[in-house]
Amino acid sequence: MTLHLKKVLLALCLFLPVAAWANPQYLVFTHVVSPDTPKGKMATMFKTIVERKMGSKYNVIVHPNSELLDDGEAITAIARGEIHFAVPSVSKFEEYTPKLKIYDLPFLFPNMDAVERFQEGPVGQSLLKSMESKGILGLGYLHNGLKQLSANKEFHKPSDLEGLSFRIMDSEVLQKQFQAIGAFGMPMAFADVYEGLASGLIQGQENTWSNIYSKKFYEHQPYIMESNHGVLDYMVITNSNFWNSLPEEERRHFEYALGMALKYGNAVAIAKSKNDHDELRSMKNVNLIELSPKELQVWQQAMKPVWDAYEGEIGKDVIDAAIAAGKS
Repeated sequence: MTLHLKKVLLALCLFLPVAAWANPQYLVFTHVVSPDTPKGKMATMFKTIVERKMGSKYNVIVHPNSELLDDGEAITAIARGEIHFAVPSVSKFEEYTPKLKIYDLPFLFPNMDAVERFQEGPVGQSLLKSMESKGILGLGYLHNGLKQLSANKEFHKPSDLEGLSFRIMDSEVLQKQFQAIGAFGMPMAFADVYEGLASGLIQGQENTWSNIYSKKFYEHQPYIMESNHGVLDYMVITNSNFWNSLPEEERRHFEYALGMALKYGNAVAIAKSKNDHDELRSMKNVNLIELSPKELQVWQQAMKPVWDAYEGEIGKDVIDAAIAAGKS
């Protein structure tokens, strides 16, 4: 998309308040990846169901691939009531609530089942409303999967990564995570990661199997540890005033559409994660590093101090609920 066209779209979308949209109302749904990803497919299904049920009143316009806004810009636009739906990473909300830092704590969730148990429980559900006073209401969670560590050199223990720079999302917790093992976290837009790896600006990154495979990070990261050390999840958000102003029947239709879309998107994400992991395992130039229980414990102990550093901000009750979900 040309810069001029992007500016035109921004002018059309961002300078009109939610209430000003003409009938049928055009509801803007923005995200940063392609339509063929779990997130993209979820957004498309949401649009399809909404328009099937309420097409005479609402038309959902989906903007993929950051063509309208990146995640940070989308959160701001949602808070201001300038757009209607977005699905940013849960790591992007530090400015609005410290509680969502729970999802960046390393080695907190042992598997995705634990993540789901936490999110479906009372504490996980309460986090969806933790930013409502600031204009942002969470409607549900979308999975990408557990994150893996990769680097351009062989590594087995934390000290092997000392001095290396790793791309991270712009998260204070993730900065502390890499500081704990003597490495550096460099915030970088997802769209710039491949070039950063290719140029040597960064020597490593952390991401899910599907992101590593689909973006071909493995071409410059031949060593990938099956660390499962973090979770990459997204939150579908809307403007709280817009949502609370909807008639009850319409809100139920939106909730149904989103519930179905999230079930579909999460099923696609789980299948894609497994398939892409298997594809990477089959590549001769990719080395998957498996950890023994004893080796895993070394990594967990190295990063455990990050939990203690953020217990006050996140809340001990939130961390305890996450730990309990991992033991169920």
